[in-house]
Amino acid sequence: MGRWQGQADIELTDLGYEQARRATEKLGMFDAVISSDLRRAYMTATIISNGLGIGLMPPDVRLRETHVGEWQGLTHDQIERDWPGYLKEHKRPPDFETDESIVERVTNALVDLATEFPASEVLCIAHAGIIRVMRRAHGVSDPRIANLGGCHFIVRPGHPSPIEVGDVVDLFEHGELGEEL
Repeated sequence: MGRWQGQADIELTDLGYEQARRATEKLGMFDAVISSDLRRAYMTATIISNGLGIGLMPPDVRLRETHVGEWQGLTHDQIERDWPGYLKEHKRPPDFETDESIVERVTNALVDLATEFPASEVLCIAHAGIIRVMRRAHGVSDPRIANLGGCHFIVRPGHPSPIEVGDVVDLFEHGELGEEL
């Protein structure tokens, strides 16, 4: 299995650049594009915003991937070797970011965007881990999110439940452009 990148600030691979470029052919129009401040997300957002002819907003640290602590950069096998049974039992090391922290920061980011862009469609380039946490927190299915896949979020600032989670979006058929960014 792949590495737990977490908040490691890695570059896009050549495949990642190609996936981002091809995504512009499949995406509709948006009123704004924003991303996490991690290079892999910011570069993806730059490629997509340029391809769509939309200005790119400054990145937002609140859209970062989960902080995975000691697991950052480790493979599934390395985690299993050093923390036997943790993954199967859904246990995490002590410095792993909590779901509550993720939900709070991502919700705040989305509400701020919806307030700044009322009745608009904003494309947020973020990370699968935080999308999955948001889906679980709102009681909807938690499928694997493919590279350049995502999820629709309907955001209503000021509403008691400001986030409504929509469908998972997969821009590429399985294997169409590979899996790794």
